[in-house]
Amino acid sequence: MTESEMTRNGNETHRLLRGGKFPYLSTLSSREMESLNAICDAFLPSIDISGIGKDNRLKTFYGTSASMAGTPELLGGFMSGRLQHPAIGLLRVALWFLSTWYGTFVICGLASFSTKFPYIHSFPQLTQERQEEILLSWSFSSSFLHRMFFKCLKYLTLRLFFSQVDENNHNVSWEAIGYCGPDPDFINHKLEEACKRQQEEGRQIEKEEEEAERFGPLYRALLDMEKPNAVIIQTLQKAGFPVSIHHPRNIPSSSSSSPCLSISCDAVVVGSGSGGSVIAGVLAKAGYKVVVLEKGNYFARHSLSLLEGPSTDHMYEGGGLIATDDVGALFLAGSTVGGGSAINWSASIPTPAHVTEEWSNKYGLEMFSSKAYKQALDVVCERMGVQSEINQEGLNNAVLRRGCLELGYPVNNIPRNSPADHYCGWCHLGCKDGKKKGTQETWLVDSVASGNAVILPGCTALKVLQETDKGRNVATGVVFEYKNGKGSKDVYVVESKVTIVACGALTTPVLLKRSGLRNPNIGKHLHIHPTAMAWGYFPVKPYGWPEEEKKSYEGGIMTAMSTVVANFDTSGYGAVIQTPSLHPGMFSVVMPWMSGFDIKERMSKFSRTAHLFALARDKGEGNVNYPKSLKYRLDAVDEENLNRGLEKALRILAAAGAEEIGTHHCKGYRLNVKRASSEEFEMFVKEASSRSLRDLSTPINSAHQMGSCRMGINPKQSAVNQRGETWEVEGLFVGDTSVFPTALGVNPMVTVQAISYCTAHSIIEFLLNGRKSPKKL
Repeated sequence: MTESEMTRNGNETHRLLRGGKFPYLSTLSSREMESLNAICDAFLPSIDISGIGKDNRLKTFYGTSASMAGTPELLGGFMSGRLQHPAIGLLRVALWFLSTWYGTFVICGLASFSTKFPYIHSFPQLTQERQEEILLSWSFSSSFLHRMFFKCLKYLTLRLFFSQVDENNHNVSWEAIGYCGPDPDFINHKLEEACKRQQEEGRQIEKEEEEAERFGPLYRALLDMEKPNAVIIQTLQKAGFPVSIHHPRNIPSSSSSSPCLSISCDAVVVGSGSGGSVIAGVLAKAGYKVVVLEKGNYFARHSLSLLEGPSTDHMYEGGGLIATDDVGALFLAGSTVGGGSAINWSASIPTPAHVTEEWSNKYGLEMFSSKAYKQALDVVCERMGVQSEINQEGLNNAVLRRGCLELGYPVNNIPRNSPADHYCGWCHLGCKDGKKKGTQETWLVDSVASGNAVILPGCTALKVLQETDKGRNVATGVVFEYKNGKGSKDVYVVESKVTIVACGALTTPVLLKRSGLRNPNIGKHLHIHPTAMAWGYFPVKPYGWPEEEKKSYEGGIMTAMSTVVANFDTSGYGAVIQTPSLHPGMFSVVMPWMSGFDIKERMSKFSRTAHLFALARDKGEGNVNYPKSLKYRLDAVDEENLNRGLEKALRILAAAGAEEIGTHHCKGYRLNVKRASSEEFEMFVKEASSRSLRDLSTPINSAHQMGSCRMGINPKQSAVNQRGETWEVEGLFVGDTSVFPTALGVNPMVTVQAISYCTAHSIIEFLLNGRKSPKKL
């Protein structure tokens, strides 16, 4: 791309991420919107606190309702154009019913009655106090539908309200809750760069390193699919990729019947996350021509906004709004160039020894006990610059470390793919300076530097193409589509000698099934590393430790970890205790909601409320057919391990000096540690950590999905073999966390890269064995 083209694309990206109204038009009826307005304002009402003596910022925050901020309109747009969940239709029906007196009576029962005519009221006609009572009753109702309704609407309303921004990138709550918004250092740097570019307007940038700094290190290999076909063909041919135009016979009939471009290469990789990028980098450096397809878009450093709402909407799968059918678990997964590595929390933990032993001995996978796998771990850690030193620690991690040391619990530094001085709390929204070495800064750069790879962002794979050769199905490439911004989709074909599917554990099974694979293990055995959180409030007081002025969202997201209930020395199935990244939107949805006043009081303590979570190596499993269906069942052992981790987390928070501690259960359990006796403390901790996780006020969160196309030694128990090749189709490989035989128990980035590194060398061996070029489609 030329500088002007990259500038235009960068400006468009910045416009999309900058904020303001989300670009989804609401199709909800007036009745549905009437109920939605009332529910949003019941969650976040306008409250007058003038008599309490609060400052003006808090008065404005408390006095602003959800509807005053335009949240219901945003939510209506999300429900119409963004959310993909089987319960959306049911949710809309419920909203319509709540706009009527009889529907409200059916859903809310006696709470819809009053002493005033007409005696039975619709939900919008009820008083605010009565509306809050109804919402609270839904949260701990014995009815699954009521609980699901509450979780959905609470999650969506609060997340949108606290993360939405106006045209000035401002949110009415941020000053009151002590949140600065995007990283000030990054914003100031962008302003300085903008002024510099303005001064240098008209000067042609000649230095390649300047362009890389401005547009990101991948700029030379990114293909702009908005260009006319003639330009695309010329660009690809110049890069050494033959292109032809024809009518393919076996692309999905729902796509297009018009002529399409067909790109020829050695390998096509679907997905640019931790798995696919490693394979692309290894193959390209070995001299093979590689096409990388990525459904998400590319966000160069200068294009990032670090705004929670818009960034999550554009850089996460489903806008960060993926949930199981019963809304019992919520999934976060990357959907951008770099995949999860672009938005994860930096933890770079090698595969634990007890896991490699289990996978090798119990599952018969010799690869995990081999020297090759140990070398792969070393290679990927070196490429990502993994190290364990920390110059300065943020509040959450300092609390975890301090509490563990006070109690004698084990606590260790977490290896990270960032340097010791990387003190950044916004890395889950993209890395502002490239110091976090995600795949867009490492393996994809390697593939670009080789001159043998092109990256096609914004492209969705539709189907893996196959042909029959001597009775064996053989992969011959991929059909993909690109939304051209004109209301239609352009369809393309990549013809390849090998095909690698690396879309992630949620979407890889769907693509394989859509491509005709029938192995029963595809889409089964999903593991998610379920989490349970506890919080502690640390008011700014002279406690005498250096973290007293720090804010909860600042600093490296993960720098400390405790294995106090991990069971690493026995079964390996336990829980590790770590720290999350919670900016206002996500913080609000995990906190309990007891009333409109209660949630605003909790949010006013946002910047000094530290969180710890227990992450379980789960035995429970789920089934994937995303977005049509997504199921997961938490095993009783997993719940027990999470509750054990929750108990330790509460003790750690108290030992670190928290004034108040609590959980996320729907009844809002919390305790003032400073005022409680030792007996009261013990009773609280034991009771809070013995509650069912079904009583949480928000779904269980998962940032790691794995196992849905697991690796094994035979097709009856697995979907791929030790080389990563599918049992059913020759030349079709899988390269992401879906190949994990079981849950891992720690952050999976290093493990998936190591497995993919080994898979890449298996692919090279496959290609060297003389795989012939595929027949024309």
